[in-house]
Amino acid sequence: MSTCPVRIRHHTAGASQPKAIRMASPPVLENEDRTEVLDEPLFSTLDIILLSALLLTALWWLMRRNKHEEYTPITKSYSIQPTLLPAVNPSENSFIKKLKTSGRSLVVFYGSQTGTGEEFASRLAKEGIRYRMKGMVADPEECEMEELVHLKTIPNSLAVFCLATYGEGDPTDNAMEFVDWLKSGNADLNGLNYAVFGLGNKTYEHYNEVAIYVDHRLEQLGATRVFELGLGDDDANIEDDFITWKDKFWPVVCDFFGIEGASEDVSIRQYKLTEHVDLPADRIYTGEIARLHSFTNQRAPFDAKNPYLAPVKVNRELHGPTSSRSCMHIEFDIEGSKMRYETGDHLAVYPVNNSELVNKIGEKCGVDLDTVITLTNTDEESTKKHPFPCPTSYRTALTHYLDITSNPRTHILKELAEYCSDPNDKEKLKLMTSTTAEGKAAYQQWVVQENRNIVHILEDIPSLKPALDHLCELLPRLQCRYYSISSSPKLHPTTIHITAVVIEYKTPTGRINKGVTTSWLKEKHPTDPPSYVPIFVRKSQFRLPTRTSIPIIMVGPGTGIAPFRAFIQERDLARKEGKEVGDTVLYFGCRRANEDFLYKDELEEYVKNGTLVLHTAFSREQSQKVYVTHLLENNKDELWRIIGEQKGHIYVCGDAKNMARDVHNILLKVVMEKGKMSELDAADYIKKMDSQKRYSSDVWS
Repeated sequence: MSTCPVRIRHHTAGASQPKAIRMASPPVLENEDRTEVLDEPLFSTLDIILLSALLLTALWWLMRRNKHEEYTPITKSYSIQPTLLPAVNPSENSFIKKLKTSGRSLVVFYGSQTGTGEEFASRLAKEGIRYRMKGMVADPEECEMEELVHLKTIPNSLAVFCLATYGEGDPTDNAMEFVDWLKSGNADLNGLNYAVFGLGNKTYEHYNEVAIYVDHRLEQLGATRVFELGLGDDDANIEDDFITWKDKFWPVVCDFFGIEGASEDVSIRQYKLTEHVDLPADRIYTGEIARLHSFTNQRAPFDAKNPYLAPVKVNRELHGPTSSRSCMHIEFDIEGSKMRYETGDHLAVYPVNNSELVNKIGEKCGVDLDTVITLTNTDEESTKKHPFPCPTSYRTALTHYLDITSNPRTHILKELAEYCSDPNDKEKLKLMTSTTAEGKAAYQQWVVQENRNIVHILEDIPSLKPALDHLCELLPRLQCRYYSISSSPKLHPTTIHITAVVIEYKTPTGRINKGVTTSWLKEKHPTDPPSYVPIFVRKSQFRLPTRTSIPIIMVGPGTGIAPFRAFIQERDLARKEGKEVGDTVLYFGCRRANEDFLYKDELEEYVKNGTLVLHTAFSREQSQKVYVTHLLENNKDELWRIIGEQKGHIYVCGDAKNMARDVHNILLKVVMEKGKMSELDAADYIKKMDSQKRYSSDVWS
């Protein structure tokens, strides 16, 4: 990957829903009585009679109004209360009401940052019909989650939670308030039947922490666990983990509720197709994320559903002429946008798929990509009316809204198999969707290891000619990509900088795969008229110490330097302003000094003027490779002096699987050796640093 994708908890929306606005105080109803106590001691008889008549008239009018008019609640600002509230009129966010009116008993909630949790939830809800459990997918951010206490009023009801863990063991944006409610509340969940599947990554310290907590907490509150907690590992094969869990889940559910098992496995379409012939152009989505015409009529604030079209101000190459790779320094102009960012924040970029890949899908499916369509959910109770903004053209959907470059999951292959005219092709795809050892191995080899996307599958299985509207229904949404911001707003308040390596590699089948975002950004240069990119800022907790006098160590090989460039800019400015600035130490590593030493001139200037202490590791300039971790091991005294004696901060940005883990182990050794502690005490010391925000990571796997 080319960036420092986020592990730090943030408070604005990522690729999921923006957070609901919290009310500062409860809404006040228009008819709320506000009687002012007057300081007059006496009333005349006439005054009393008149006041009484007026009050009686007002009371009669109010009673008559309430009787004949239906009360419409104010649009809900989602704020979960820590205690059980009395029953209120069902609102549009009542999932209990939706379940009852549609005759359902299964609700599957998802906490998703990249879309996988939502996808797994949809698959479970869709399969429920086979087991005589009509299901519904629900976003906890859009639901009255306090209503879980009432789910038991629906016979044979079951709540399933597909929850991802994000950042430092945090819930995803859309599940944050639900988890907060569980933590702070004490609801009686007796009679609630539930199951939990977690989405995590073993590379990270807080593996599946959210799912583990929710599973335990629901049981604490009296709920009944119908099936064991499932834990998916995205560092290995989360698809396999999910399928294995799901295939054991359903038989246990059937036994629990006394259901006779699965009915015939038939494909059920979730969306119906409408083709438009004479729809006016101004009613057709052309790539907007949510609001129609939001790209032509921009208005703040800008977020995940309303990105800002930022002009590209600078796009320059950071690698030397002898490098076979490419790394871009890009600056986006945000002047006049009212966008604000802080040092350490992240920039989200909405990418666009390669037009050649899009055209190939149209050719293979034999469809005119400029056909304007609407896909409408056949489930009228679903809050998700369309899989992506509609109406739009197939071309726009495949270009802006759908992920066409990832490895398709097994449920997609299962549905596509029905479109194969060659029985051998059909059996091949069906085998890869089975849960047998042979099927799993076939999928792992042909799809994952050989790195096939949907275009490659259509090319390599000639008899596969799917209905394009069905394919659009099956493919996941194209997600925005996150980049650590490599500029400080104190120096660059009207521009945002990012640092990104262009991804391009050859697959085992001989094809050249390119990174969706970086290959698109590579073509974006300052032009007249400007070249625009949809962006928004996502807040982070990757922050400099509040006092500049506190020393810091930064470990950032490769593009891991991105946030540290911003850190150094800010510390350098503070020094120039005459403030006391502690040691600013950077450990940077790359292959060769003349090839991929990012921001070399800038860093050397900071060293020259006394702002920076720089340690560099050039891994391929000697027979034995040297990495930043080797330098850290050689500088144990400096490390302990800053983090131990001076209570400084250490920051790590880069690869989570190897580099960040090695840094953690070195830190443990240093604390044990220089701090004269046992391994247990040293581990506690590092945990305390973490909780004090003195040890921060911004890493990816």
